[in-house]
Amino acid sequence: MKRILFHSNSAKAFTGFGKNAKNILRYLHKTNKYEIIEFANGMQWGNQSLSLRPWKAQGSLPNNPALVRELQSDQQKSRIASYGGYMIDQAIKEYKPDIYIGCEDIWAFADYWKKPWWDKINNMIWTTLDSQPILPQALEAAPKTKNFYVWASFAEKDMKQLDHSHVKTLHGTVNTEDFYKISDLDKRKIRSKFNLSDEFIIGFVFRNQLRKSVPNLLEGFKIFKKECPKAKLLLHTHWSEGWDIPRLLKEKNIDNNDILTTYFCSACQNYAIAPFCGQEQTCPFCGSEKTFNTTNTRHGVDESQLNEIYNIMDVYCHPFTSGGMEIPIFEAKMTELITLVTNYSCGEDSSTPECGSFPLDWSEYREPGTQFIKASTYPSSIAKQLKKVYNMKLEKKLQMGKKARDWTIENYSTESVGKKLEKIIDEMPAIEYDFDWGKEEKGIELEDLLDEGKRIAIVMPQSAEDLLAINSLIDSLQDLYEDHDIYVFTMPNFFPYIEDHPKVHKVLPYSESIDNPQLLEGVGNHKGFFELAFFPFYHTQKFQNYHHNGIDKTHYKLYE
Repeated sequence: MKRILFHSNSAKAFTGFGKNAKNILRYLHKTNKYEIIEFANGMQWGNQSLSLRPWKAQGSLPNNPALVRELQSDQQKSRIASYGGYMIDQAIKEYKPDIYIGCEDIWAFADYWKKPWWDKINNMIWTTLDSQPILPQALEAAPKTKNFYVWASFAEKDMKQLDHSHVKTLHGTVNTEDFYKISDLDKRKIRSKFNLSDEFIIGFVFRNQLRKSVPNLLEGFKIFKKECPKAKLLLHTHWSEGWDIPRLLKEKNIDNNDILTTYFCSACQNYAIAPFCGQEQTCPFCGSEKTFNTTNTRHGVDESQLNEIYNIMDVYCHPFTSGGMEIPIFEAKMTELITLVTNYSCGEDSSTPECGSFPLDWSEYREPGTQFIKASTYPSSIAKQLKKVYNMKLEKKLQMGKKARDWTIENYSTESVGKKLEKIIDEMPAIEYDFDWGKEEKGIELEDLLDEGKRIAIVMPQSAEDLLAINSLIDSLQDLYEDHDIYVFTMPNFFPYIEDHPKVHKVLPYSESIDNPQLLEGVGNHKGFFELAFFPFYHTQKFQNYHHNGIDKTHYKLYE
């Protein structure tokens, strides 16, 4: 039985990666063919709630208090930690997987392909690439990753044009059991609960990020509203992040009552559709104070509630600058809604009449800094396509909606994608690897790893606390020996704790063979490799660890 380490957002996260992880892990678990370990981003190592899942699960965030404090003070390190970068080696060593599947943004896998275990086990990156030109991290990872899959054909085409012919598309998944069209009677009942009747409701389900084209949608809605006075725009999102929607409504002179949103109570789990009236409201269902807020990634509707929300819509509109898949588009298709989608990036796969969509036209702009090509959706195109759907005969709407659902099941259902992934896994060869990383350095002479010049060695085999402690000492050591390069020896899984220090020249793998100051500093006819070697984890009683060729210095005079 193959052992799989599946690394992604937690399967209970209200995110695209989280939903996909839940769908795929359920599918693989039901096959009874694999031993599955979920390596869950957003959860702490040792979190007891993970033991309640049907498969084995472990959190990817560090649980060491000293390390957590260190990471919180450094934005870059904190970001690496959020994607599991500080715990991945420990997970590999502890669980010894035959297969590693990383399903995240490409920057989550920073230099994994340089790790000693990477090419010793089956590895697979299943990532979202959403813009041109392709990210440099993807171009670096692809040739070193035998199984490299992207969520959209847009990215596959670009990668193949850059001679990465092995890159293939494996779409993210949509749960086809939870999303379906309800009867017209049930639709009217749900609408009536929220004081809605025959309004023409345009829906947009999204995380309130700046790449979601909210200003463009509002402007397009304003144009369309002149043609359809009974139109309402439902923004299923959190109003306290990303775009300042109330400010945009004021700027565009749009009536707040024409813009609906989803409120959710974290106490009783009920939801309501209503115009925005602020956060931390008193729940109208249970009376709890400050628990009624716009839906968000921490407290939001479940799948059955979200299915109801899709079903009260008349059309779904999804303008965006770029995206890896945009799962709400496909959830909307499952409820047999016609979808309007920006025809760029992953939108190329989901914006044609053949899949029950109409494309939204866009103009190119460049993202500052990265210079990625991004799409700015024309408000006029939004209004034009809304008008097309509004004026469409009912029979045509029903045909397109049915086509949208059938196409989504064929291409994006958990069953369809799961079968493809199952085939990929089954074709991966058996491995023979003992996960003893020290052996990776056998046959390599120490001197081959060293650069010219004066050198200092610090040997610290392990422990997060010790590695963090020596971070604070390296600056003063460099001050004393300004013309020396500092090398640190530690176990590979502790590299991230020290390798980013600007005054560390190199971090090298530790092995017991270097627990010898005479080997490193020299003795007799043996010249040695370092002018000084420090073993701060040993006491002086263990062996002579204080002579350092007689050239060591101190910051403070201990005698006159």
